[in-house]
Order: sequence, then structure tokens, then C-alpha cells
Amino acid sequence: MTTTWIAAHRSAVLSPHEDFHLFEPRGFTDQTVRQSLRLAGGGDALRVRLSNRYGKEPLDIGGAHLATRTRGSGIDPVTDTPLTFSGAPTAVIPVGEELLSDPVERPVHAGEELVLSLYLPGDTGPTTYSAVAHDIGHIVPGNQLSAEVLDDTEELTTGHLLAGVDVLAPADTRIAVALGDSWVEGAATTPGADNSFPAQLSRRLTRGWIVNQGISGNRLLTDEAGEHLLARLEHDVLDVPGVSHVLIHAGLNDIGLPGAQSFPEPPTGAPTAEDLIAGLTALADRLHAAGLIAIGGTLGPYEGTIYDGVDTPQGQATRRRVNDWLLGPDQPFDAVVDIAAAVADPARPTRIRAEFNAGDGLHVNDAGAKAIADAVDATLFKL
Repeated sequence: MTTTWIAAHRSAVLSPHEDFHLFEPRGFTDQTVRQSLRLAGGGDALRVRLSNRYGKEPLDIGGAHLATRTRGSGIDPVTDTPLTFSGAPTAVIPVGEELLSDPVERPVHAGEELVLSLYLPGDTGPTTYSAVAHDIGHIVPGNQLSAEVLDDTEELTTGHLLAGVDVLAPADTRIAVALGDSWVEGAATTPGADNSFPAQLSRRLTRGWIVNQGISGNRLLTDEAGEHLLARLEHDVLDVPGVSHVLIHAGLNDIGLPGAQSFPEPPTGAPTAEDLIAGLTALADRLHAAGLIAIGGTLGPYEGTIYDGVDTPQGQATRRRVNDWLLGPDQPFDAVVDIAAAVADPARPTRIRAEFNAGDGLHVNDAGAKAIADAVDATLFKL
């Protein structure tokens, strides 16, 4: 099996800085949660991975159905397929664990939109979640797993419990994992359009594909907005079926929202450029030790961001030093993508170009994500 869709998750417990990001965990009780997903690649069968990795209580799955999406919350009833777990239609996922469904034998292809409906009969408590959903989800009371269209729904702008989809692809199929922060996750791109820069880059590839393990607010060195990159590397990269390449953008949140560091030891205060360089070097070394191709990315511009306290002279100096190192001869990656140059204002490279600015001076819009994807040499991904 090879992963074709994936979501990196955050803890259901808010960190001291979570109010900055305005992302809110939530739970469900006697509700059907319907979420859509667009496959990056195809195969002859598939299985779904559910997660209670950050939950505080065992998670009762009262039923799960998979179907082809029509539009909105609608599904094609002919394709509606109940999932089973070790042959059973229901399951309980223990705290801290994940669960794979039994394989469903049906052909799927790249770009196909599927819908997963979960019936959650008990009180889940705050759930394991992704801050940026790949599309708007829908919630309704009771068990409506097979409803062709959900009426009077509550919209869901975060992703919950769905960790991944694997497909039965040819044995030599290889994929890339995009790892990092909101620039990777596509935080400011259009919901449901699949326009993060990794998704747009994936559509340029002629063999294999890219899956997205970005977490908005995530850091290289600090456990906030999910585990820091070095801590989540094994689960979110090394354990992904079929991975051969990793593309990284990380460090902006360490610079803009400094806190106690988790690597290599816990000093306090803003990380220095040398701290970030040490972290990125350790990341590349671990990827190489696992036999993977490591592709670095320069840190994007953010001067003039609307968020108070993020843009500082010290932070700008740190970003410049890290980017100079990434573009120099001593960096440890197999290749480096100049993400910053792809979206920088030529007249003031510390800012995002106006036509690529999502509006907050810190993130790029769909056009900016396309500019990054177009700037990547696709031959780097010999998948």
C-alpha cells in the first residue's frame, strides 16, 4: 500500500500560543461527521486510517462509510460503501492509537474526490485534528452515514480524526512528503481547491505524487501546534508507506513565536540562526540515515505582517542568515528550493509580492502557492 492522502494532526489541548492562530479543537456527540478528500494518486484498492492519537478518551466509531463526492455534502449513493475494521462495522480506538480499515477493492485515480462519513455515538471529547481542512466538512445529528445529501448541516472548517488513505498501487510507486508549517499546509489558499503549493507541485509530476504533512503554527524546535518537526519525523514521514523524498519548509514560527525549545536542549528565548541550522542539519541527517532524499526550502518573507510581535529586526536577521546558509555550499540537503525568491517582492525581498499576499503579509494565496510550485525543478522528484 502507498499513501495517497494524509493529514498531520495537532494535540486537542491548546498551547499557550494557540489563540494567535485562532484554531479551535472540538468534540462530537451522537453526530455524523462527513469530510471530503481528494486523492493525490490512484490504485486498485484503498484503506482508511483513523486517529485517536491525541484524544483523552477511547474513541467509539459507530460506523464509517466511504463514497464518491458529488457536491457540497452530497454523495453518489451507488458508490456508498460501509467500511469494516477487522471484519466489524464498528470499532473503538484506544487513546494514543490509530486504526486502519479493511481494504476496499475499488479502483481510484488521482484527483478523485471521496467522502468519509463517520458516526460518533458517544462523547468524543476534544478530538485529534488538523487546523486546515482540505475542504469544508459537514456535521449533522444522529446516524446519517448513508444520506445522499445532509440537510441543515453545521459546517466544519477543521479536519478531524481522518489521518490518511492508502492505495494499492504498483510496488515501485514512490511518493514525496511535504513537511513543515502553514506554508506547506496551505493555510491561506482556497478551501476545497487543493491549491497548497505541494498539491500544485504534485500535479506537475508524471510519476508518483506528493502528500501534505504541514501543520499551521508548527515549529522546527518547539512542541507547539503539534510536536516539533524532529519529534514528529518518524510518524509523519518515516512511517508513511512509499515515501522516498521529503520537501521541507520550517523555521518561521520558531522565529516569529519564540518559546522554550525542545531541541537539542531547553534554553529559553528566541532561537538563533545557529539553533535553526543545527535543527535543520539534524533533520537532514535523520532523513539520509533512513535512505530518503531530503530537499530543503528557504524561509518565506513576512515583513509587514499584520500579526503583532512577529516581524522584528532580530527575526529578520535570523531568517536572512538561515536562508544564506541554505543557499550556500555547506547545507546538508540533496537540493534546496528557493521558496522565498519565488514569492518575494523584487523591490523589497523581505515582503511577499502584492499579487501573492494572502492579506496578512505572512502567507501566500493560491497564486503565490502556484508560484512556489512552478519554481521547483520537478526532476528533483525522481519518483
